[in-house]
Amino acid sequence: MAANGMAESEREALQSRISQVTNESLDSTRRMVHLVEETKDAGIRTLVMLDEQGEQLDRIEEGLDQINQNMKQAEKNLSDMAKCCGLFVCPCAKLKSIKALEPYKTASGNSQDNVVSRQPCMVADGNQMVMSGPFIHRITKDDAEEEMEQNMNYVDSLLGNLRNMAVDIGNEIDIQNKQMDLIVEKVDTNDTRIRGANSITTKMLKSS
Repeated sequence: MAANGMAESEREALQSRISQVTNESLDSTRRMVHLVEETKDAGIRTLVMLDEQGEQLDRIEEGLDQINQNMKQAEKNLSDMAKCCGLFVCPCAKLKSIKALEPYKTASGNSQDNVVSRQPCMVADGNQMVMSGPFIHRITKDDAEEEMEQNMNYVDSLLGNLRNMAVDIGNEIDIQNKQMDLIVEKVDTNDTRIRGANSITTKMLKSS
C-alpha cells in the first residue's frame, strides 16, 4: 500500500510538473505572438512614414524643377534686354551659363529613374519557408498544446511578413537617399543660376 501511495504521489508530482511546463510554454508562445505583432505594427508605421516622406521629397523636387523653368525664362528675358540695351554679352559668360545647366540636366535625368524605381510597398505572405511538420511535440494533446501550435504557426507567418517588410523599408530608404542627393544638387545648381542672373541684372542697371 505504501508503495502504491508513493507511486501515485510521484505520478501526481509528474503530472503537476507537466502542467506547469505546458502553462509556461503556452505563456511563452503568447508573448511571442504579442512581440511579433508589435514589430509588425512598427514596420507598417515605418512604411507609412517613408511613403509620406517620399511624397514630400517629390514635392520639393517639383518645386526645384519649377524654379529651373522660371530661371530659363528669366535668363531669356535678361538676354533680350541686354540686346535691346546694346550691351555686349561675353561668350565666356554664355559658356559659363551652359555649364551651369549641365548638372541640372544630369539631375533631371536621374530624377526620372527615381520616379520609376519607387513602387508602392506591400506586405505579402508569399516567398517564405514553410514548416513541413508541427512545431509542438504533442504529449497531453489538450487545448493548451493546440493553442501553442496555432501561436507558433501564426508567429512563423508573421516572420515571413516582417522579412518582406524589412526589404521594402531598405529599398525605399536607398531610393530616398539618392533622391536627397539629387535635391541637393538641384538646389546648388539653381543657386548658381540665380546668382548669375543677379550679377547680369546688376551690370545692366549700372550701365543704364
